Amino acid sequence: MTLTKLAGGTAAVGLGAVGALHGIWTFSPWPLANRAEFARTVVGVAEADLPTPELTAAVAAALGAASYVIAARADLVPQVGPRRVVRPGVWGVAGVLLLRGAGGLLSSVLTGRSTDFTRWDLALYSPLCLALGGLTAYVAAATHVPRRPDRRHVIKRLKDPANRGS
Repeated sequence: MTLTKLAGGTAAVGLGAVGALHGIWTFSPWPLANRAEFARTVVGVAEADLPTPELTAAVAAALGAASYVIAARADLVPQVGPRRVVRPGVWGVAGVLLLRGAGGLLSSVLTGRSTDFTRWDLALYSPLCLALGGLTAYVAAATHVPRRPDRRHVIKRLKDPANRGS
């Protein structure tokens, strides 16, 4: 197994697991006891300010799509749709994850408050985003689209009498 496939598989499984967890959160505060504890620990807001189940489901779907795009780019699953969309998609996922990770660390450090959310953000949420973002960026950088030959050279070869075979 190549390093690209290992990195892509790790990132895809990680994002898939986080996506599945978000799917569970559309109807349950698992693994926490109730919605108030969930809001305070996982989201860092009051229970009344929790995102809607529809928004949480959209995040779960986006994480699932991100997982697929990374796995496809690492050649772990068949690629569906235009190839020219996958590589920028992987770079986009990497950028979002790296920004969330760095922004989360900075925000949690600068607040100076020791809340359940900031402790988890510093210990798990932001480092996980940075790790998955780094793996995703590696996959994006390590894979390349084969270039098509420059059309002028192809036309020049076709016009060359030596290539006509008569």
